Amino acid sequence: MNEGINVQKRKRIIIAIVVIALIIDQAVKFWVKTNMTLGESFNILGLEWANIRFIENNGMAFGIEFGGRTGKLFLSLFRIFAVSILGYYLFQLVRQNVRTSLLISFALILGGAIGNIIDSAFYGQLFSASTYALPASFLPEGGGYESLFHGKVVDMLYFPILRGHYPDWFPFWGGQSFLFFRPIFNIADSFITTGVISIILFHRKFFITADNSDALAANEEE
Repeated sequence: MNEGINVQKRKRIIIAIVVIALIIDQAVKFWVKTNMTLGESFNILGLEWANIRFIENNGMAFGIEFGGRTGKLFLSLFRIFAVSILGYYLFQLVRQNVRTSLLISFALILGGAIGNIIDSAFYGQLFSASTYALPASFLPEGGGYESLFHGKVVDMLYFPILRGHYPDWFPFWGGQSFLFFRPIFNIADSFITTGVISIILFHRKFFITADNSDALAANEEE
């Protein structure tokens, strides 16, 4: 009975994390989409290296794109499939004796992935097009700017922390300027990245143990 209670408690924790991640991500995107024009930016707390800069992209995390409209449709459908598999796997893990921190890491990834799916699947239907002159409007009378699964992902976090120039002797880029960190991303990307990094840093043993268990089971069957 205690095990059943523990499983339900862990499920509630996971669901709460996913929901909170979605609320934060979508609230920020909604505000940016309806209050800022494309390319508009401002400093966070007056810091020059921390910016909110509104852009949109058709592709994956950090603005990566491929394949035009067909590629966009494929990407949206693949995201939905991948998130479904991840969600199923996560709730299977809940029933196992794994650390709650591992479940939280997966929940952050799941919440971030769903957040970007909402953009690409539904934003084209829910908002008018953002332009360099006017912010978008929510549920416009004339309909949205794109068809289902062809919406653009809203990005806004920009951290140009380090600027400088490569030394003249540096291969390929000698004398050229560099900027770290160049990509513009969103809250959902941050959740996904945090979840992945935490798994790599703190939970590698889980996957090693799982692989060893599978190998042992296979040997026993033979």
